[in-house]
Amino acid sequence: MGRGVLEVHLVDAKGLSGSDFLGKIDPYVIVQYRSQERKSSTARDQGRNPAWNEVFRFQINSSAANVQHKLFFRIMDHDNFSSDDFLGEASVNVTDLISIGMERGTSQLNAAKYSVVTADNSYHGEIRFGITFTAAKVEEDGGAVGGWTNSYRE
Repeated sequence: MGRGVLEVHLVDAKGLSGSDFLGKIDPYVIVQYRSQERKSSTARDQGRNPAWNEVFRFQINSSAANVQHKLFFRIMDHDNFSSDDFLGEASVNVTDLISIGMERGTSQLNAAKYSVVTADNSYHGEIRFGITFTAAKVEEDGGAVGGWTNSYRE
């Protein structure tokens, strides 16, 4: 499919569910593309409507044309005295975005709201993010492979 950089702009979330024993949540997001993961900062004291406004970059390097490219957004609640709690997740298929970016050099999905799916498969809240894909530039300098044009001297 191609090579390039997928840039994710994590904006905010609204109406998240869940609470810890103190009745509040400190959410953060783990953004995943295949085996690559990026973690946002923890939105402390922002409760169910956190704002991050952070950008994450993922390297895309795929030669397979029929592979589905998906981004996953796992929303977690940071807890100091126990393991972090799962609040919900969202996903988006970016296969077409990458294909268009390979043809045009770049493609973009403006920031939009996506439903958050909780552990019991119900919808509760939304997360907002935008995505840009920029294709890697292939340099064609016309030089011979291996430098053979300049290797012979008389």
